[in-house]
Amino acid sequence: MSNAFVHVELATTDLNKAKTFYTSLFDWQLEDMPVGGGETYTMIRVGDGTGGGMMKHPMPGAASAWLPYVLVADIKAATAKAKALGATIKRDVTEVPDAGYLSIVADPTGATLGMWQPKK
Repeated sequence: MSNAFVHVELATTDLNKAKTFYTSLFDWQLEDMPVGGGETYTMIRVGDGTGGGMMKHPMPGAASAWLPYVLVADIKAATAKAKALGATIKRDVTEVPDAGYLSIVADPTGATLGMWQPKK
């Protein structure tokens, strides 16, 4: 099946509190990865199924929220198509070094969705 959900990401106002909560609630393994500027991205390893990550929310004052990512074959074309279909581009195509490319859109109803293209 194409365009599967491949990653789910939590942008949180309190990373340590979120890590404590979710590792107490679920059998998740967390792996911290430094991303520069003293910030950390925490990978969520779930075993079988779609994993994800969590990070300190990059927008001060914004509420904590989960964001799902969908796999696409061509991130630039998918982002352009979403825009043509009425989406608002929240984050244009951005490279994640040594991993792939992401973009974030809000559909015409306001729901936010990420798209992901891994590096080949």
